[in-house]
Amino acid sequence: MEDHKIVKNDVAVLNNTWGLEPINEEFQKQFPSSKKLDRLNCFRPDEEEEETGESNLQFAKKLTKTLSGTERIGLCWPEKPLDLLGQHVSERPGSFKSMKSLKASKSFNTYSSFKLTVNGQNRTQSDANLLAGLDLEALINRKRKPSYVRIVSKQMVGVFLSVWVRRGLRKHIQNLNVSTVGVGVMGYIGNKGSVSVSMSIYQTFFCFVCTHLTSGEKETDVVKRNTDVHEIHRRTHFNAFSLIGLPKSIHDHERIIWLGDLNYRINLPYNRTRELIAKKDWCKLIEYDQLSKEFKKGRAFDGWSEGTLNFPPTYKYEVNSEKYCGEDPKAGRRNPAWCDRILSFGKGIRLLRYGRSELKFSDHRPVSATYMVEVEVFSPRKLQRALTFTDAEIAKEEIVTNMGLENGMSRFISDQGESCWMR
Repeated sequence: MEDHKIVKNDVAVLNNTWGLEPINEEFQKQFPSSKKLDRLNCFRPDEEEEETGESNLQFAKKLTKTLSGTERIGLCWPEKPLDLLGQHVSERPGSFKSMKSLKASKSFNTYSSFKLTVNGQNRTQSDANLLAGLDLEALINRKRKPSYVRIVSKQMVGVFLSVWVRRGLRKHIQNLNVSTVGVGVMGYIGNKGSVSVSMSIYQTFFCFVCTHLTSGEKETDVVKRNTDVHEIHRRTHFNAFSLIGLPKSIHDHERIIWLGDLNYRINLPYNRTRELIAKKDWCKLIEYDQLSKEFKKGRAFDGWSEGTLNFPPTYKYEVNSEKYCGEDPKAGRRNPAWCDRILSFGKGIRLLRYGRSELKFSDHRPVSATYMVEVEVFSPRKLQRALTFTDAEIAKEEIVTNMGLENGMSRFISDQGESCWMR
C-alpha cells in the first residue's frame, strides 16, 4: 500500500491506492495517455499487469473505485471545501450534527468524487467516520480572515493606546497622526501623560486620547489632575505643517473619546465608602466623586459627557481577588474610587453601553463603552449630479440673460432707427 499526495488548488489530498479495475472507454476519453496519470502520481500501471489481465480482475474483486466525470481519482475536495462544509459542522470541534445532512447536501454530492466498495459492501460509513475525525472547525476558522485590523498602536511608559477597525472600514481611514505628552516627574516625564491618535473616518475627524493622570487622595491632587488635563490640551499637536484645514489640536476634531486612568477619587472616609458600596447606593456615592464635581464647576472637561456610573468603583482591588484593598488596616488603606473613566465630546455621539469588566489580573477593573457615531460620507455621484444641475441652471440663466440683452439691443436699435426716420 502506497500513500500518494495530490496538490490541487493549494489543497493537499491524501489518496490510498490498492488496485484498479481495467480502464474503460469513458476513462480513456478523459485521459487518453497514461503519462497524465503518471504526472498526477496516483498510480503507475505495471507492464506485468498489462500483460496479465487476470491479476487486474483479482484486484478488482477486492476493491472497486468508481471515478466521477469531473474529478481525477481518489478523494478530491472542491475548490473551496471549507465554505461548502462550514454549514454542516457542529458546535463541538471535530464532529458533525448529522451525517445525513452531509449526504443530502447538493453541494457535497456535486463534488463527491468516488464510491468505495469492498466485497460488495458500501464503505460510506467508514469514510464518514474519517471525515468526522478531522478538526474541520479549526480549519474553517484558520481560513477566515480576522474581522478587525489594527490601524495604529503607541505606548509611552505605562500608557498604551491601540486602534482597531472593521476590515471593510480600513480603506476609509485617512489622515492618521499620533501625539504624546508627558506630564509626570518635572512635568515632562512619561510616567504620567497621554497618547493621542487623530484620524478621519470618511469625512469626519476623530480623536482618541488615552491618559494616566496624577494619583493621590489629597485635595491638592485634584488640582494637579486638572492641571494635567489642561497641559495635555495645550501640548497635543497634530498636522503641525499642514495648510489644508486638518485638525491641529484635540478640540479641532468633531468626535473625541477620552479614556484611561484619570485617578479622580471619592471624598468620603473609607468606612462610609464601603457602606455605600455594600448598599449599591451609586447615586449617593456619585455626589462625592471628584470628577463629577469638576464637571459641574467647569474646571476640567467642560462640555464633556459621561455615562451613568451604575457599577462599583473600579479601584483598588487585591490582585486576583474580589476584595478591595484596605480591609487590613496594617497593610494600608486605599479608598475605593472610580479611577477608570471614558468621556466623550462632540455632536453625533450616542452612548449605548457603559460598564466595567470583571478581569482580576490587575488592581483595577477595566471599563468599556459602546457608542453609535454619525459620520459624514462624501458621495461623488451626488456631487456630480449636483454640479450637473448647477451647470444647467447657470447655462439657463446665461441663455435668458443673453436673450434679454439681445431683445434690449434690438429694441434700442429700432428706437434709434425710428428716431432717425422721424428726422
